[in-house]
Amino acid sequence: MTRFRWLAILAALIIAVPSLAPSPADARAGGGSGSGSRGSKSGDAPAPTQTAPTSKPVERSTTPQQKSPSASPANTAAAGAKPGFMQRNPFLSGLLGGMLGAGLIGMLFGGGFGAGLAGLAGMLGFLLQIALIGGIVYFAVRWWKSRNGTPAAAFAGAGAGGGTPPSPNSAQPEATPMARSGLQSMLGGAGAGAASGFATPQLAILEADYNAFEALLKDVQAAYSAGDLARLRSLVTPEMLGYFSQELSANASRGVENKVTDVKLEQGDLSEAWSEGPIDYATVAMRFSMIDVMRNVADGRVVEGNEQVRSEATEVWTFLRSQGGNWILSAIQQT
Repeated sequence: MTRFRWLAILAALIIAVPSLAPSPADARAGGGSGSGSRGSKSGDAPAPTQTAPTSKPVERSTTPQQKSPSASPANTAAAGAKPGFMQRNPFLSGLLGGMLGAGLIGMLFGGGFGAGLAGLAGMLGFLLQIALIGGIVYFAVRWWKSRNGTPAAAFAGAGAGGGTPPSPNSAQPEATPMARSGLQSMLGGAGAGAASGFATPQLAILEADYNAFEALLKDVQAAYSAGDLARLRSLVTPEMLGYFSQELSANASRGVENKVTDVKLEQGDLSEAWSEGPIDYATVAMRFSMIDVMRNVADGRVVEGNEQVRSEATEVWTFLRSQGGNWILSAIQQT
């Protein structure tokens, strides 16, 4: 009996020991939530990458995310409803309505329902004769135009000058690189865009840009860890600065401070890059490791995390720059 009691105590200690260890802080800059703006793509999910196959949407953003009215369930049901017989045949519905009205009028004036319909039948015969003659004239004019008129240009819109279209036997020039680029852009939303996500002009990202992204990852975490809003102001957008300021204020109210050190980029790849007017955007998936702890301000005691164990995170960061300027952080999304 005593042996089973000691085994029960040992099992309880095994279960309790992990709970006594400090839990991962996950309190780094932007950790645990998605915030910021990605320009016109703020409401879209970033293109999947090997580092981050999926990512959560932006939860906090100053960019309004509007939904198309046609996407509402009521409008979708109305658009999918099949029209009735009378809606598909308006002439027949009008004819039946007229006959019914004529019969009722005949009854009101004492002629009976049949008298009203008889009068309507005579008028209907007259109208049918007019329609028959008009139809013959219409088809005769159409036949005459199709025989003597010039056919429509087969290449309408091919040139703005309205020149003579090339003959079938003439050699066709090879498509220029610009034409191929335009075709690829058009197919981006339906085919290639599902993997690349480029709905707007593609932006070339160079090695210097990747170095800037890695440097921003470390600099933003260092400035946030130090509570240096002046330094963060030069590294992030005003929107992101507002979110970081709120988080730092909440920590100060609780009497704790987040300390992130020894940040190392383990893996990263480009999700998408594009331009909107004079602003360039680049969304990058990054997996990085660090020492992430939360300390008590009063005595420096670690209340979350473990300063002896490196933690790892995978996030999707979006950067922006004025063309010719430096990159700054615009959004962070969790995976």
